[in-house]
Amino acid sequence: MSETIGFIGLGALGLPMATNLMDSGYGLRVYNRTASKADPLVARGAILANKPVDVVTSGGVVASIIWDDAALESIVTNDGFLDKLGAGGVHISMETVSPDISKKMAKLHAEHGCAYVEAPIFGRPEAAMARGLVIPFVGPKAAKERVHPLLEAMGGKWIFDLGEEAGAAVLAKLIGNFLFFSAGNSMREMIALARKNYVDPKPIIEMLTGTLLNSPIYQTYGKRMLEDSNPYRQTAIPLKDIGLLRANAQEVDSPTPVADLMAALLQAAAETAN
Repeated sequence: MSETIGFIGLGALGLPMATNLMDSGYGLRVYNRTASKADPLVARGAILANKPVDVVTSGGVVASIIWDDAALESIVTNDGFLDKLGAGGVHISMETVSPDISKKMAKLHAEHGCAYVEAPIFGRPEAAMARGLVIPFVGPKAAKERVHPLLEAMGGKWIFDLGEEAGAAVLAKLIGNFLFFSAGNSMREMIALARKNYVDPKPIIEMLTGTLLNSPIYQTYGKRMLEDSNPYRQTAIPLKDIGLLRANAQEVDSPTPVADLMAALLQAAAETAN
């Protein structure tokens, strides 16, 4: 565990994952647009970089967890990032992006002799802190074997190998997020319906999430909906991810009437919030 890992992106998920790596004995070179977010890691010995490429070491491993396609492509295609990573290097891309950009990134990395491992994250920040993340991943076999211990060290409790086809893991993430958002929105509507009928929704939700809907998603969202009737005040992530899902579905001519409705509902919520 003496290897020093490059880490780009110290947001709500990135910071606890990077912290987990340090707790597991790895050294870090870190970059974040807001440099002060790295302060807790720097205080423990992490090296703060001035730009993304500065976390990269030749033949090493760099992980990124940033916002979208444009941010990922900007990092990978600028400042000689891939040339510096070079032969034998591995980039673990943990952001939720489109399958198309993942395929493009995998091809670019291969052309430079390095590997692109696509490993988006399922889990909220508290799950990262508790080392309870779900991580599907795809990429070249040797690269996946190399980074599997790192994914565990970051907080991956359930790690699923979905093969080598670029785009498969991010598609799994987009499908999962769509189902999560749909479940949450449905529960919010039904809790509101119960209250409009002067019925306490709490025992109904407890009954359903303890029996027919006995799953972490319904249980978690049920609790959140009972406590907060509008959990979608922050709509940027759902809107982005459902937009990526719908765009991919249009490319392959797969109808998405439910996703279209969810997008409209989220857009209306965003406009109301503004």
